[in-house]
Amino acid sequence: MSSKFVPKYAAAAMCVVAAFSLAGCKDTSTQVQRPPQQVVVVTAEISSPVMTTELNGRTSAYQVAEVRPQVGGIIQKRTFTEGQMVKAGEQLYQIDPALYEAAYEEAVANYELALANARRSAQLVKVNAVSKQDNDQAQAQLKTAKAAMKTAKTNLDYTRVESPIAGRVGRSEVTPGALVTSYQTFMTTVQQLDPIYVDVKQTSGEMLRLKHDIASGKIQTKDGALEVSLLMEDGTVYPQTGKLTFTGEEVDEGTGMINLRAIFPNPNGDLLPGMFVRAQLVEGARPNSVVISQRCVMRDPKGVAYVYVVTPDNKVERRDIVANRTSGTYWIVESGLKQGEKVIIEGLQKVSVGATVQIANANDKTSDANATQAVAK
Repeated sequence: MSSKFVPKYAAAAMCVVAAFSLAGCKDTSTQVQRPPQQVVVVTAEISSPVMTTELNGRTSAYQVAEVRPQVGGIIQKRTFTEGQMVKAGEQLYQIDPALYEAAYEEAVANYELALANARRSAQLVKVNAVSKQDNDQAQAQLKTAKAAMKTAKTNLDYTRVESPIAGRVGRSEVTPGALVTSYQTFMTTVQQLDPIYVDVKQTSGEMLRLKHDIASGKIQTKDGALEVSLLMEDGTVYPQTGKLTFTGEEVDEGTGMINLRAIFPNPNGDLLPGMFVRAQLVEGARPNSVVISQRCVMRDPKGVAYVYVVTPDNKVERRDIVANRTSGTYWIVESGLKQGEKVIIEGLQKVSVGATVQIANANDKTSDANATQAVAK
């Protein structure tokens, strides 16, 4: 290459280097911070949520009476319709009373004879016509005859088999013409269904918590009982409310569960024994409670609940809280959070502790109540 072209190539190379250098300087000078990312916050509010606990349960009759004859004999007739409601003392069966009528008439005759002998002896002993021993024997025979008459009358009355309680009578296990044995033959069942029991199970730990909250006044009871509502098998709400008492609970040693019993009115007979239901224990309002959306709360590997809070100086702060109960879609915060503090609900993965935030559009509403938008850096 000729020497006269060397200065031209050198000058061109220097221009290229200078261009790249200027381009690099321009890129460095134009770098800016990343734009902040939007997150959504909600305000911790004071509320009085109504606390409920849902438990699976099963209905059972308030009273159950197995009807058995108290005297033996042949069934003459049945006087009820299976499945109907009967009153206490209403006749269900009639046992042939012929033998018992005869026994009663004989007992009455024996009593009248003994009564006459006792009166005569009482007069004669006064004039020493009979001995005191004979008079004592005559008086004792009168008492024996009276007891025998009473027994015969009772047996005659027992031929009329009556319902021992008011309720719904079940299927008849005997028919007219059948021979029944006293105290042995099972005839039918009468169940009192109004009111009706709902048996539920509760853990011993939850039971202790309920009693502690009642004792401390957090939960209000009426006459020592909690109000209970009921969900039917199809999910519909039973129109009547019941009461749950804490009497007679026993802990199952195998499961640690406690069997509890609620009482419900059942005027229309909608609840039948053996139905599976869900009982909701209405523990009452929890006044002055801090509530926060469940979407705000996270838990670390140790199970500690925490939220991200926007501080007054626009910083993101982790706040450990105690939240063990829910009310609808909200956590009840027992400690760690105060009313009015702003908690991040959306964009949690985009923020870090200590990041600076700028609250924007504080009056905008989101899908959650009291939600505002914030920009995080």
